[in-house]
Amino acid sequence: MLTSIILLLPFFSALLILLGHRQLKGAAVLISVGSSIISFIACLVLLAAADDKDNTKLLLPFLDIGDFHANIDVLIDKQSRGMMFIVSFIGLLVHIFSLGYMKDDDARPRFFGSLSLFMFSMTGIVLAGNLIMMFIFWELVGLSSYLLIGHWYQKASAAEACKKAFLTNRIGDFGFMIGILLLFGLNKGDVSFDNLRDAFVQGGPLFDAQKSNPGIITAAALCIFMGAVGKSAQFPLHVWLPDAMEGPTPVSALIHAATMVAAGVYMLVRVSFLIEASPLAAEIIAGIGCFTAVLAALMATQQNDIKRVLAYSTLSQLGYMVMAVGAVAMHVQHGHELHGPNPGHPAMFHLYTHAFFKALLFLGSGAIIYACHHEQDIWKMGGLRKHMPVTFWTFLIGTLALMGLPWITSGFWSKEGILGAAYDSGCSILFHAGTLTAVLTSFYMMRLVIVAFFGKPRTESAHHASEVPLIMLLPLVLLAVFSIFSAWDGFATPLQALKPAHEPPHTTVLFASIAAFLIGTGGAIYLYRGKDKDPVSIKLFANKFYFDEIYAVIVRICQDRLAWIVTALERVLVDGLVARLPTAIVARLGAATRMLQGGHLQGYTFLLGGGVIAVIYLVVFVLPRLGH
Repeated sequence: MLTSIILLLPFFSALLILLGHRQLKGAAVLISVGSSIISFIACLVLLAAADDKDNTKLLLPFLDIGDFHANIDVLIDKQSRGMMFIVSFIGLLVHIFSLGYMKDDDARPRFFGSLSLFMFSMTGIVLAGNLIMMFIFWELVGLSSYLLIGHWYQKASAAEACKKAFLTNRIGDFGFMIGILLLFGLNKGDVSFDNLRDAFVQGGPLFDAQKSNPGIITAAALCIFMGAVGKSAQFPLHVWLPDAMEGPTPVSALIHAATMVAAGVYMLVRVSFLIEASPLAAEIIAGIGCFTAVLAALMATQQNDIKRVLAYSTLSQLGYMVMAVGAVAMHVQHGHELHGPNPGHPAMFHLYTHAFFKALLFLGSGAIIYACHHEQDIWKMGGLRKHMPVTFWTFLIGTLALMGLPWITSGFWSKEGILGAAYDSGCSILFHAGTLTAVLTSFYMMRLVIVAFFGKPRTESAHHASEVPLIMLLPLVLLAVFSIFSAWDGFATPLQALKPAHEPPHTTVLFASIAAFLIGTGGAIYLYRGKDKDPVSIKLFANKFYFDEIYAVIVRICQDRLAWIVTALERVLVDGLVARLPTAIVARLGAATRMLQGGHLQGYTFLLGGGVIAVIYLVVFVLPRLGH
């Protein structure tokens, strides 16, 4: 009953609003916010009733063909409960924040309808009990993000951004679909998570496939990973996420910080048994996550748009999580076991804490943009600490959590868990790259705080900024509390299942984590304190390593020129030889034979005479010779 409410209530509210938003107007907002409140309460009840048992329940029949069954099954375990709390809680706060942020938007009902559709889609991913159901809702999330990113479709940049996000994700989703089909064939048509895990026991279909042909398991794992590369914006499909900031800021908090992009990491943890079965896949996944984390952190150091700084920070932290998935798999492959009968995963733990402080930072940036009359350049701000004290302190808490303030903030514990996983993986590159990412994170976030909140106001919009309304401050305060305490023992006890079993930290990991915080923070203070313009100028980082330009050239060469060649071949071969040549031959023959049916008596007489002469010639001259 609870799962039906959680899943279907946002669907019916989205359907009602999107079909009748012109007539509903203000009521559409109440329906969307009301459904998010009820869904959150249902999630709390589901979380409070949590036990140690995992169970899969049939919610709705879907496909039933002979022996093949693919239904809408919900899998209830510690991961889905914890992730459901994140989605419903962050979603509710975004709804509340949007009441103030979007109050003057003419298309507000449509916006809230798209929010409800997104909540339904994301809930379906979280509760999915099999890969087919997950893929269906995976695509619905893509549609929802397209609608939300392109909400202000009158802006050319927003229209381009939503198309870019949609098309880039389809590349990853194509690989995801191939991976599902591979597992479908290997496991005799059963792609439920429970049965896939059981198929790796000795004598199971996937166990036998791994022994006889390990390459097919690696291919399946990497194809599944392609879905996460698109959705979680990993290299080389990372280019869509920063441009997606063209949507309203609450959309950035909901989709690109807390839920949608986290779906890729959540899915990888769901199929971690598949990654653990392939050493090559584990190394590739860890390597791509590691590279993305460092690459995005370097880009963030030279961004001036406040939302883009946070967007590249999200890219970097997602790389952290993906690296942890691969690192844990490598640790298991070395013969080690994770602690506890049902241990938490470092990637899921960081996903859990990151959701709160990154949503706080995005909503905080929305408050700043709102107060500064939609100014987003941090160098046109300054002095906001005095004008917006509540926003400043909550934003600072989120910043310190992201930087990993030692022993106090939640981000410290989850970040240390990832660095510990990298240290235990046996690959020193992962650990050193993770530490470098931590240094860069502290640097660019402290840079943002110093430039935006300290010093003197640099423009009139910053000088006249004031604190945002209470309805926008309330989500910031709640998220600030979670940003500090969500990793503490005893806080939100049912969610502690997401936290890995506590162990004394490695001295090396602890030292590296603290040193990264101090070096990055100190460097930013030294370089940016009291500055009115950026003293550092690295065009390579500012221009995002020119990936967009490189992709534009690739598209122009591989698509536009290839299209010209294909068009030329089509005109010569298909249009010319296959279509037009036979038509021309038939037309010429038809024109010639039409002359024989002209209706002229002299013509018929001439043909009759010619025919008689031909028959006589045949009988008199040809047939006797044939007889001899």
